Amino acid sequence: MDKSKYHATLKEMHEAGVDKDYHHGWASGALENTPLEEQRVTEAYTAGYEDGQNGVLDGYKSWLIAKA
Repeated sequence: MDKSKYHATLKEMHEAGVDKDYHHGWASGALENTPLEEQRVTEAYTAGYEDGQNGVLDGYKSWLIAKA
């Protein structure tokens, strides 16, 4: 994934109010970083990591947090 698409997607996620674990997982997966240790992994992180690895750019929409 090219840098501009990577940064634009992270910005879009942040502005939309995505779950922070999904955001972190997606960034790690997109950069092909080693995943977190098992005890620190959440469902949102795993979903984000897999989406990042696979170049899914809109999967975050399932992980938006309602703004109060």
